Amino acid sequence: MTVTDPDLGVDEEQPQLSLGTAAARNLATTTKSVPQMQAITSRWLVRLLPWVQAAGGVYRVNRRLSYTVGDGRVTFVTTGADVRVIPQELRELPILRSFDDEAALSALADRFTQREFGAGEVLVEFGSQADQVFLIAHGKIDKLGTSKYGDPTVLGSLADGDYFGDQVITDEQSIWEYTAKAVTPVTVLSISQQALAEVIDRTELLREHIQQARQAPAKPANPHGEAAIDVASGHAGEPDLPGTFVDYETSPREYELSVAQTVLRIHSRVADLYNEPMNQVEQQLRLTIEALRERQENELVNNRDFGLLHNADLQQRIQTRSGPPTPDDMDELIATVWKDPSFFLAHPRSIAAFGRECSKRGIYPSSVDIGGHLIPAWRGIPIYPCNKLEVSDTRTSNILLMRVGQENQGVIGLHQTGLPDEYRPGLSVRFMGISEKAIMSYLVSAYYSAAVLVPDALGVLENVELGRED
Repeated sequence: MTVTDPDLGVDEEQPQLSLGTAAARNLATTTKSVPQMQAITSRWLVRLLPWVQAAGGVYRVNRRLSYTVGDGRVTFVTTGADVRVIPQELRELPILRSFDDEAALSALADRFTQREFGAGEVLVEFGSQADQVFLIAHGKIDKLGTSKYGDPTVLGSLADGDYFGDQVITDEQSIWEYTAKAVTPVTVLSISQQALAEVIDRTELLREHIQQARQAPAKPANPHGEAAIDVASGHAGEPDLPGTFVDYETSPREYELSVAQTVLRIHSRVADLYNEPMNQVEQQLRLTIEALRERQENELVNNRDFGLLHNADLQQRIQTRSGPPTPDDMDELIATVWKDPSFFLAHPRSIAAFGRECSKRGIYPSSVDIGGHLIPAWRGIPIYPCNKLEVSDTRTSNILLMRVGQENQGVIGLHQTGLPDEYRPGLSVRFMGISEKAIMSYLVSAYYSAAVLVPDALGVLENVELGRED
């Protein structure tokens, strides 16, 4: 120990009077935690989805026959500031859904011209002659109309990939039934009725296709697009009753189980000697499985084949009214999944943004107790956090609302149990042997997928803005 003598101005060594902590630790038993991992989340989606056994690794979703009406979104390619529509993407327009002549589609795509509109500009006026087809490459447009009592109202919103005005292809005398107004700066591709007629006149296959579409009788369907079931009601006496049958899709969708895998390697010396107080193999497996489960939830949300964001029906996707997620937006989302909705799923920052909007209005959302956790809720529907609903570079995200369960015709998770060397349901750990370098290898595999049984089981509030400055 060193002290300073004030009279002499020199440092003097003093003998240590007790055992130091550094030496004492040599005799102490250190208390340790298991290895910690910041990437572990609550994984509410994996916990809340009802998991269904997919025997044979495939799950087929049988539905009633629906008449597809081309309600997809159009995709574009950009070169600098120039935007072009991909010719085959024009088949997303209802009347072109079954038309596949590439030369005709390319000729049609070439006649679309790019136009820019600023926020607040009007693209088309209610009651005027409809003479153009619009494809929205970027931005947001509101369809404005008048309510029954004469007040202005928003009939709907359109965003990237949407289109409007396609009725002019078959009806040359149609008028605009709403006003289309840009909410943000908008880039659109448009084609005039005159240019459209020139392409149709020069292309025999396209001309014949349009004529057949104009003359084809409408197929009877219910409001959901499913083949109608004829039923008589309210009659008296003994009239002839209609005959009917329930038609099915001839090519139902099949979901194959996806897989997340990794090979865990552990040196045999570590596994043999360093197992007190914690088993090294067990801890390595635990953290590896946690990483697999995180990847599993990310795939359930974002996978382009079976992920919920990409499998939500386009009619079930809505835009925010003003950018941030307001109570009005959440109510509108509930209206898309109104048959016994189960829960919302949102990024934590989306939940915070919704809380700010509620605070501005003096509204205090309730909470529900879920297994000892107080979860924020809206209209009694819990809002679970999920960081797999990513925040984009433009500080936007999405909010999901879903109905779950087979019995509810909702969203379900798919897995297969009873796997060889199964460690947990749907997850196996298989010993692969020991290498010549004494390294043990384990193959860790998780098998999973998700299915939306009917379209109205899942709704998405898109382009939710976070942290807008007021």
